[in-house]
Amino acid sequence: MATPPPKTKGPGKSGLIAENKKAAFDYFFEERHECGMVLEGWEVKAVREGKVQLTDGYVVIRNKEMFIIGCLINPLKTASTHVNPEAARTRKLLLKRDDIDRLTSKVEQKGFTLVPINLHWKAGFIKCEVALAKGKAEHDKRDTIKDREGKREVERAMKSRNR
Repeated sequence: MATPPPKTKGPGKSGLIAENKKAAFDYFFEERHECGMVLEGWEVKAVREGKVQLTDGYVVIRNKEMFIIGCLINPLKTASTHVNPEAARTRKLLLKRDDIDRLTSKVEQKGFTLVPINLHWKAGFIKCEVALAKGKAEHDKRDTIKDREGKREVERAMKSRNR
């Protein structure tokens, strides 16, 4: 029986384990899909402690199955002595066959890739949100930075005006 996810603080953050903010900066997201993950026991314990890093992760499709590569789950110091934990292990993602086939055909097109966006809890299970993404050009990244800085300036102006 699965244990409920740990309580997290902050509005709208319940269930969020890890997020790949770099992906939103580097890619335009076309579609999003929620996948299950095949994990070992020590990995689930480490995820509960927040020892996850998605920044360098990417998704590949081999033999009509999806795998996440580069997702680091650092083992706890209290890991069992008879288990040899590997932090950068390739992990299988679970998704319906029709969705995998459709994503495979799109990834074979020029410019598309699959990127992990976040890990989150859903009904006691760890889920990975994967996006079909297209890479941004350098000028698009500059536009993103410009928009972000403009929003910060507006926030600062509104904050100082309210004082």
